[in-house]
Amino acid sequence: MTLTAGPFVRLAIVSLLSLTAAVSAGTITGHVQARNAAQTEGGGEGGSYKSRRYKFLEKIDYSTLRDFVVHIGDLEIAPDPKQPRPKIAVTQRDGAFEPHVLPIVAGSVVEWPNADDVFHNVFCMSESTPFDLGLYKRGDDAKSVVFPKTGRMEVFCSIHTKMNCIVLVLPNPWFARANDAGRYVITNVPAGTYKLRAWHERLPSKTKEIVVPANGEVQVDFVLGLGAGSD
Repeated sequence: MTLTAGPFVRLAIVSLLSLTAAVSAGTITGHVQARNAAQTEGGGEGGSYKSRRYKFLEKIDYSTLRDFVVHIGDLEIAPDPKQPRPKIAVTQRDGAFEPHVLPIVAGSVVEWPNADDVFHNVFCMSESTPFDLGLYKRGDDAKSVVFPKTGRMEVFCSIHTKMNCIVLVLPNPWFARANDAGRYVITNVPAGTYKLRAWHERLPSKTKEIVVPANGEVQVDFVLGLGAGSD
């Protein structure tokens, strides 16, 4: 059975998807990479960049970008009140948040343990989910936050300026964060036609329409970047 997903699938269709997922689900897999048009075309290395005036400018090495997220963006599924909320952790370790990017489904609980011997603070100024967890260090009870609404949540430490991370709250459970080689896998996707989106915090997103089979795998690759052109 194949279903076409509109901008937002209502609860009746979502329930049907849930019932059929176990018997008609496919897998989405592929690769995500970033490409700088100027680097690709061999430009941007000479000219004004040779001036001492710009010697402190640090250029992005697109080949080193990580933390890509791929997700189905046109399905909104309300959390099941009978099921426990998903729980994930972002650890404060060695003066950084690990992981730097955390994709979660709306309604999830995120814990913020501190593994360092120094105090850290965790706060977010998002309009949808603002919070300030105060100061605590290793050995103190880990504090947690529920993220009920979708969106990009920027999280910081009020003491250490370089500590920041992103919680990417998504409308359904069909997403994956790519590994360091850019590979991703999304499993147990109900058969249907969807909008698949590739995301990175520093680059424009890209969306492709895909068809997921009732059984089997579909491969979808992405190239992200300003001026990178089509895949």
